[in-house]
Parts: sequence; C-alpha cells; structure tokens
Amino acid sequence: MRRQRTRILLTFLSGVVAALLLSIVTQSVRSLAATHYDDLGMFTSVMNLVRRNYVEPVDESTLLRGAIRGMLQELDPHSSFMDVEAYDEMQVDTRGEFHGLGIEITKSKDGFIEVVSPIEGTPAAKAGIRARDQIVAICPTEKPEDWTERCRSTKPMTLVEAVSHMRGRRGTEITIDIYREGFDQPESFTIVRDVVKVVSVDGRMLEPGYAYVRIRAFQENTAADLDATLERLHAETPAGFDGLVIDMRDNPGGLLDQAVKVANSWLSGGLVVYTEGRVESQRQDFEARPLSTEPDYPVTVLVNEGSASASEIVAGALQDHHRALVVGKQTFGKGSVQTVYPLENGAGLRLTTALYYTPSGRSIQEVGITPDIEVAAQPPGSDELVMARRRLRERDLEGHFTHDETGDVNVIEFDSDDLESELDDTAGEPGDADGIDLQLARAVEVLKSWAYFDRLRAPVDAASVQAQAAESANLSVTP
Repeated sequence: MRRQRTRILLTFLSGVVAALLLSIVTQSVRSLAATHYDDLGMFTSVMNLVRRNYVEPVDESTLLRGAIRGMLQELDPHSSFMDVEAYDEMQVDTRGEFHGLGIEITKSKDGFIEVVSPIEGTPAAKAGIRARDQIVAICPTEKPEDWTERCRSTKPMTLVEAVSHMRGRRGTEITIDIYREGFDQPESFTIVRDVVKVVSVDGRMLEPGYAYVRIRAFQENTAADLDATLERLHAETPAGFDGLVIDMRDNPGGLLDQAVKVANSWLSGGLVVYTEGRVESQRQDFEARPLSTEPDYPVTVLVNEGSASASEIVAGALQDHHRALVVGKQTFGKGSVQTVYPLENGAGLRLTTALYYTPSGRSIQEVGITPDIEVAAQPPGSDELVMARRRLRERDLEGHFTHDETGDVNVIEFDSDDLESELDDTAGEPGDADGIDLQLARAVEVLKSWAYFDRLRAPVDAASVQAQAAESANLSVTP
C-alpha cells in the first residue's frame, strides 16, 4: 500500500514538473515572439515617422535597403548588402576584371603615387600614362563628402585610398594630374574608365636556376595561370629549379578553391585548410591531392601587411607543412570566410559563414601569418616603412572577430625544422640598398643558403674526398 502511494506521489510530482517546464518554455517563446514583434513594430513606426515627417520626401525602398545595410554592418566588417551595381562589380573582380584605369601603382620616396607600369591596352595606356609618372592629384568622379576641394593631393593618401578613388563605373571619367620628367608643371589627364583584365599570375627567371612567380589575386583562372607560368619557366630551365620565390605581397585574396589548388602545386597530400562555422555542415576539410605536384625544390614565400585571406591560406599551408619558408612582414589577418548569396532583382548578400584554420589548427584571424624571417620593405626610417606602419589590418576594422573568439586549436603537431633555425641565424637588418627590392633579395639569399645547407647535409663519400685530396696534392707539386 505504501509503495502504491509513493508511486502515485512520484507520478503527480512528475506531472507538476512537466507542467512547470511547459509553462516556462511557453512563456519564453511568447516573450521571445513578443520581443520580435515589438522590434518589428518599432521599426515600422520609425519608418513611418521618417516617411511622413522627414524634411524631404524619402523613397520607402531606399529606407528599407538602408536598414538592411545597417543590419549587416552590425555583424562584422566583411558582411554586406550589395546592390545590383556592387554585385556586378564583385563578379567582375572575381573573373579577374575590374572597372578602372589599368595601372600598377606604388608610393614614391616623396610620398606621391607613382605609376609602376600601365597595363597594355587599358584606358591608362591609351591615354599616354607611362611608368614612373607621378600622380600628384586625383579628381574623382564623385567627390567624397569630407572633401572641400575638387581635387586632392596624393601625398597623404595610402595606396588603398588612391585605388578606391580611381576605380569607378565603366564609361565614367576621372581626371588625374601627372608630373613626369620634362614637364614644367603637372598636366591633367582625363581618362574614361573601362573594364580592365588583370593577369593574376606572372613569372620570370631571376637568375640561372632561381625562378620567381607573382600571384596578384585569387581569381577564377589563377590555378590554371599558375600552371601555365610554371610550365613556361620549366621549359626555360631544363635542368630544374634550384629554388622558387612565390610573391604574394599585397595580394588581397579571393576565391578559396583557387587558394587550395595553388597550395596543391607544392603539396602532395594532407590538409591545406579547414573551415568551421556555427553549424556542423560548415566544417569542411580541403586536402591536397597527389596531382601535378611540383618537384621538391626549395621555396620561399613573400608576404606583407597587404597579404590577406586566400594568400594567407597558401602561406600558412606551405609553412605548416614545412614546404616553404615565409619571408617578409606580418600579414593582414583576415581569417573569415564569406558566402555570397544572390538576392532578388540582381542584388547580393555577402555573409560571413565560417572561419578558416591552417593545417596545424592555427586561426590567423586578427593576428595574421608570422614570417619565418622578418624583413622590412625598406631600411628603417624610410618613407615607405612609415607608410606601411599606418596600413590598416584586420585588427583595425571595427567589429572584427578577435583571435580569442576563433577557438584556436592545435589539431596537428609538426616537429621543428632545423633548416629554419639555421637560416634564421643568418638573418640581419636589411641594408640601405636604394632601388633594390630588399625583401625579394632576402628571399633569394634564403634559397641559396638552403641549397648550401643541403650540400652540407649530403653524405660524404670518403673515397671521393681522398681522390680530390690526392689530385690537389699532385697539382700543387712544383716540377
């Protein structure tokens, strides 16, 4: 009888607990729904107030699109709403094209923007822009709100700012003031923007046995362009490479699949990169496959503050697998993956959906890739170095994910590489070599040192050594 009463009591209590839990859940759902409805109601009220009372008539579509932009800006620096024009521009960039002038630029010693070279067949080349021209002022099509003048000197501008002012819609005009040797004063060049096709990969032999490949961005055809470039360089060097420099300085990144394929050129297996997001399906492993892998020659990778995203993936993968030594400056630190969703009426949504990690489990978000051998672009105190220190990185962007938020883990342990420590012992401050690419010169020096250490590690043939000693002794005898 007592057991039956106990069973009834437990059943009653279980029912009470279940009822309480159901009540709590129901109230929470109602509260959450009420909160959502309250927020939507507030949004509608604000929009109606703006539409009825703003000093000028406002289009409701404009208000809604502005609200969408604001919503995405609250998330992180890389999520954004793209209107039809911006979405089309993004697709053009991915295909290796953009709307602009078609010039490669750098910062000159006096601070102005200098033309490295115009791209053949582009609006800049057709307008007569030449290498070493100084762009002393830019007069953009649409003057920024904070400009009080029509044109602005390029001296205080960063390269990123200058590029943003010179790019624009196809068919629009821009005026730039050019000073070149022989001019009494700067002259104005008005140029009509057009679609510019960018070659994402090029290369050359630096000297016998030592090759150089420049990867400017990761676009739809980058891996294929790299294969073609390497094939051409191998044809020029039948005996094979003694070393290769992969230059990814100021490479802003691009397509993830192209980064994986590029890294696969020097990796025959193992992880290249993996991604993790909020949902399990966003965990993806990208592995190298033993297809068309390059021979096992020494490789150095050049990076700097402008190397971001996909270029950091390649540098991190080659570094983690000890396939290459990274030379240069700390990279940008963009370790997030953006997925692009097409929307109605030709617009698009760029949304951060995952974070990526190097093969050893490192997240480079906010911190970037640390070079094995750090080399400044110019000697300490130079103008270019000062400008580099002012360049924005991921950590400077408002609302960025911090490195601590990425859950940095070490899923694979790699042994330390003796070669790296030996080479690092030879590192020193870059010398004052006016007009010389110090980072590239250091990368080549590392390759040559690498070959030197390999020869030191080679097994010694005692008989060969004795034969050489005997030959030297015979040569030294005076008849």
